[in-house]
Amino acid sequence: MLAYPAMSTPTFREIRPTDMDAVFAIRVATWHNNRGAEELTEWGITPESVRAMLHASHRGWLCEVDSRPVGFAMGDGATGEMWVIAVLRAYEGQGIGTRLLSLVEEWLFDQGFSEIWLTTDVDESLRAVGFYRHLGWDDWKFENGNRFMRKRRPC
Repeated sequence: MLAYPAMSTPTFREIRPTDMDAVFAIRVATWHNNRGAEELTEWGITPESVRAMLHASHRGWLCEVDSRPVGFAMGDGATGEMWVIAVLRAYEGQGIGTRLLSLVEEWLFDQGFSEIWLTTDVDESLRAVGFYRHLGWDDWKFENGNRFMRKRRPC
């Protein structure tokens, strides 16, 4: 059983361009890839590119506990994609990821999408798949080694 730190009330706010160091530190710390930052850079995902996305098409939220960034999520308002979500392991299981995901979902639905989507790993043993399913996401397709999931606007 994981031991969770004593937690103050988490606060949620929109990601600012000045939050990139925190966003990338959380992403690399939570990713199951040993080449985290290096691979993100190879894919063109850098602090500069994410700042540009936030300016053009994306929007995201950051969770802080005692002024410490512990999680974030971002969506793409141009495509309806729930683009990324990450919560530090010590803060998992406390509702932070659920709240971050709901903020992105609400924003994407408010952009006019009747259906939103995401990609995740095909590996059923990873927690992400169960997390998304529990929150109403369904498998859509499998392509190029990825699982695509979608969620329809609630009635």
